[in-house]
Amino acid sequence: MDLDAVPQEGNATLAGHRKLMYARSADGRVVGVASAGWEAEEIVTLHAVDAIDAQADAALQRARQGLASPLEYWMHKRRMDVPLLAQTTGLWQWRVRRHLRPDNFARLSAALLARYTQALGLTDTELRSLP
Repeated sequence: MDLDAVPQEGNATLAGHRKLMYARSADGRVVGVASAGWEAEEIVTLHAVDAIDAQADAALQRARQGLASPLEYWMHKRRMDVPLLAQTTGLWQWRVRRHLRPDNFARLSAALLARYTQALGLTDTELRSLP
């Protein structure tokens, strides 16, 4: 992308901030340029956020029905998925998926709960409850 082609349309999801993009200058060097973003990026970002919110709402309904643990809701609410939560907590993905079931979640040790609360930025009480 050339230096003068860097999008500056604006993107409400950036909340007035600018982001770094790389472009080719007139002398052929690649340089960093601040960009205000563009409309297409904003639309895609808003759709992705809507999809994540829908996942969190579905997880909340499953947790209220006793089909999922509160961990599943909070994972989606914090915009995480199983691989990211596993990486953040240092657990295997299969263990995280196992803890998404309410019976397994109820038996978690204090040490495992502490790993989840730290990764999700919640207290123990918040993690065990639903809004």
